[in-house]
Formats: sequence, structure tokens, C-alpha cells
Amino acid sequence: MENSIATAAALLGVGIMLGLAAFGAAIGDGLVTGRLIEGISRQPEAKNTLFVNTLISVGLVEAMPIIALVVCFIILSAAKVL
Repeated sequence: MENSIATAAALLGVGIMLGLAAFGAAIGDGLVTGRLIEGISRQPEAKNTLFVNTLISVGLVEAMPIIALVVCFIILSAAKVL
């Protein structure tokens, strides 16, 4: 009985963690892309610089769900679900 409760708690926690990480990344990507379009419309000559900075920012934002996925694998392996 203990093991099934721990397994259910681990799975629930992992699901919530991955969902929030994906939601945060989606919000971050939307904000960064919106600012890129806004910046290009204000200064079209700075398009290349803005685009490079946007790619770096999106890469950093997308690192969050990947790190959360690794933490989820650690949690699942500690709960002996995997």
C-alpha cells in the first residue's frame, strides 16, 4: 500500500511539474517573440541584432522544461517508478 501511494504522488508531482514548465516556456516564448516583432517594427535596420538576441533568449527559456524533465526522471527513479 505504501508503494502505490508513493508512486501515485510521484506521478502526480511529475505531471504538475512538467505542465507548469511547459506553460512557463510557452508564455516566455510568446513574450520574447512579441518583443521581437515590436522591435523590428520600430527599428527595421536592427533586425539581425534583434533576431540573434531573440534566438539566445528562446534557447534559455526552452532550457527550463528540459531541466524540469531531467528532474522528473530523477524523481521517478527515486520513487522506483521507472
